[in-house]
Amino acid sequence: MDEKKKTYYIDIGSGEISQSATASAWTFKIEANDEEITRLREEFDYNYNEGIINFWRAHIPFWEYHNDRANHAQDQSLIRIYQFIYELGDEEAKKHIESMGILPNN
Repeated sequence: MDEKKKTYYIDIGSGEISQSATASAWTFKIEANDEEITRLREEFDYNYNEGIINFWRAHIPFWEYHNDRANHAQDQSLIRIYQFIYELGDEEAKKHIESMGILPNN
């Protein structure tokens, strides 16, 4: 059974997902069902947690940034977020993400 999709407004920087266009400064508009929003929220949460780990890593001078698993994991999570928004987003969202060149196949 296909769930009804609703309109959501996404702010990548804060990880905010809202159904109100006036709730905050949003970057992307998407159409998603409850399951898709849950998956997006989980990815935002994962990305946030990896950011905390990276914050602590930044305070250890001998732990190199480019050889850090948590840094790579956070980068990959951000790519998954953009890919998900690209798949669910309106034409403006798709064009913006394409212009960024962040997705490997777009």
